[in-house]
Parts: sequence; C-alpha cells; structure tokens
Amino acid sequence: MFKVSSPQDMNQTFARAFNSRDINNLLELYEESAILRIDSEESYVGKGVIEIELQKLLSLPGEMISLNNFCIEFEDIALLRADHSIVNQEGETIFSGSSAEVVRRQSDNSWLYIIDHAMGATLSRRE
Repeated sequence: MFKVSSPQDMNQTFARAFNSRDINNLLELYEESAILRIDSEESYVGKGVIEIELQKLLSLPGEMISLNNFCIEFEDIALLRADHSIVNQEGETIFSGSSAEVVRRQSDNSWLYIIDHAMGATLSRRE
C-alpha cells in the first residue's frame, strides 16, 4: 500500500502515510538505520528513534500535502527536494517547509529513505 516504486513518488507517498495517521505506514518508508533530521541541529538515527519524532509529527492536526520540487536519480540512489504543508480543517496552513532527502532502491526495487532532512531546503542561507 505504501511501497514506493519510483523515487519521484516518495514525498506524495509520505503525505498519504501521514494522512493515514498510522505510524507504521510512515516507518515502512525508512531503512532500518536511516537518519532523520527535523531542524539543523540534531539527527535521529534508526527507526526506533525516528518513530518517536514521527509520532510528534502525527500529533499535528490537519492534512499533509507534499510535492516534489525535483528528483535526481543516479543508479540506486536519488536526491529529492519536496515542498510540504499541513492544512487544518479550516483551510489554514499550520506548518510548511521544504525538505531535502536521499532515498535508495531496495532489492525488491522499492525505494526507502536513508536520509530525511525535513526542513533541509527551508534553512536560511549562511553568510
């Protein structure tokens, strides 16, 4: 149901998994030792730790929309950037940003996150 067969489908699949409100649907999009970074400071390594952070994300009300900005595929890896938002029932955006991710093709030809920087493409420029 949430298996990704093409890397450019990853972010829309993540949004569908979020909107299902089932943590397991989100977790099945990550490799066992994947890295998640929410902001620019701390990385969460491994699905056990990632689960805790994704539970926090699931506590936000509303529906997620996530669209690829680009997908660059090279052999068995792909670099993605997505623009995402969470919109409440009143149609107000309560959260938005742009992510940077790396996904890898698996032995069954599905794709999983190995690096997910949720706000990586939103960060301010360093001078």
